[in-house]
Amino acid sequence: MATFGIIHRFSEGTREQYDRTVKVVRPGGELPPGQTVHAAGASAEGWIVVALWESREAWEHFRDETLVPGFAQVDNGLPAPPEETTFEIHSFRKGTQSFGPAPVVGDEGLNRFID
Repeated sequence: MATFGIIHRFSEGTREQYDRTVKVVRPGGELPPGQTVHAAGASAEGWIVVALWESREAWEHFRDETLVPGFAQVDNGLPAPPEETTFEIHSFRKGTQSFGPAPVVGDEGLNRFID
């Protein structure tokens, strides 16, 4: 179960930049170890990513070992560093319906990651 969450806001970020970045930091498309939920999409200010993690330590390991080095390797990826908000999860509820489209995670939507 997730105990830690993070929200990244990339000012003026785009879907194309996100897709290029994900190809480098998650080359197989699967979630990294310890991440239980990943959602991303356009906002009025640019691009936003919300991720839930099993622990703060799992997030920090991914950030330090994969994400930060990956950002340095992406040509025209998301603008780094993002505005970041972190939080300890107090409550988590999951609905019974999946939703779409979710092209990065496939037609199954987010439910395959949080069942």
